[in-house]
Order: sequence, then C-alpha cells, then structure tokens
Amino acid sequence: MGDPQGEHGLVGADATDDDGPALKRPKLRVVNTVLTLVLLAALIKAVLPLPVLFMLGFAVALMVNYPSLADQRARINAHAGNALAVAGVVFAAGIFTGILSGTKMIDAMAESVVHMVPTALGPFMAPVTALLSVPFTFFISNDAFYYGVVPILAKAAAAYGITPVEIGRASLMGQPVHLLSPLVPSTYLLVGLCGVEFDEHQRFTIKWAALSVVVLLVVALLTTVVPLVGHLSS
Repeated sequence: MGDPQGEHGLVGADATDDDGPALKRPKLRVVNTVLTLVLLAALIKAVLPLPVLFMLGFAVALMVNYPSLADQRARINAHAGNALAVAGVVFAAGIFTGILSGTKMIDAMAESVVHMVPTALGPFMAPVTALLSVPFTFFISNDAFYYGVVPILAKAAAAYGITPVEIGRASLMGQPVHLLSPLVPSTYLLVGLCGVEFDEHQRFTIKWAALSVVVLLVVALLTTVVPLVGHLSS
C-alpha cells in the first residue's frame, strides 16, 4: 500500500501537529535553504521593498512545501494567532509612540529627567544615562528614547566633556531589559511559539536581564568604552 499521506499531503493529526513528521519536509531541506539564501540576498540588495520580498518568499515557500490548498490553510491557521497578536502590538506601540512624540511628552519627560539629576552627578552623566536607559527603554519605544531623550542627555553631558558617542554607547546598556517590554512585538511572538505567558516570561527573565545590564556596564566602564567621570569643558 502507498503512503496515505502522499509525498506532500497532510492527514489527520499531522495537519495540526507542529511536531508531526509530515510538516518537517526533510526532502525539501536543500530547496528551502536555497530559497532562504535567495531571500536574504534580495533583502541585502534591496531588490524590492522588504514587505514585498517577505510576502513573495512566503508565497513561494508555502506553495513549494504545501502544494495543497487545504494544507496551506491549515498551516496559516496554525500561526494566525501569533501573527495577529504581533500585528496588534505593532499598531498599538505605533499609536502610543505617536502620541508621546506628537504631543511633545517625550521632550517634557527628558527635560524633567535632566533637571532631576543633581548637579553633583553631572560628571557621571554617562553611567547615569546607562541606568536611565533601563526604565526608559522598558516603558517607551526605542525610537522615542533614542530620538527624543538621548539627544537631550547628550547635550547636558557635553558640558562635562562627555561626547555624544559615549552617551550613545551608555544608552545601549538597557537593551536586555528592553526586550522584556510589552512594546516589543518579537517577544510576544517568542512566548507565543513557546507556549509561555508573557508575565511569566517577564518574572523569570527580569533578574537575568538586570544582571546582564550590570555586567555590560561594568565591562564598559573598565574598558572606558563608557567613561565613569567626565571633565568640565574649558
């Protein structure tokens, strides 16, 4: 008797089982690798806009791996929840960032933070910026922080001989914690694929992310990539 699934078809539980052997397409591994490399080359060369390239690559991969319309529908349905969740977060984050930027709230927050920093801590603006990047990049988007807050911090630090490049380096220290922010769509996709609740992921990972920030900052200070103390400009 022949294979009831056929060469490419899905039958029964395999149509919805993400670990089913029928979904792995081992015979098409070389084809999928070539398709991936071609897509990467097209992305690097900017042959077409990125969304167009991804949609074309997805369409080709779907037709090659799952020729049957029923199989294609099953695969799309299996991942539709994650895709919609990520799209929703992207739109929500965009609206939130637009409100903060359009109403000049980011500028007001940055000015307030700069005024809250005691004068005695002025020469330490680089490590202060590194520490501020943790809550700022968690509660607001990267665009809002790096385009709205960091330039103001850099302007204040310039009075103490700290260059904008050094402030820029310091502002990157908070990125491990930023990835736990509810404004990061890729994290929603990650926890969705792993079957983990977002709040559980945050509670488990936050201590390791905070430890990563400490290690990064200590190494940056020891290597003088981020200066501990600036000096008053003449």
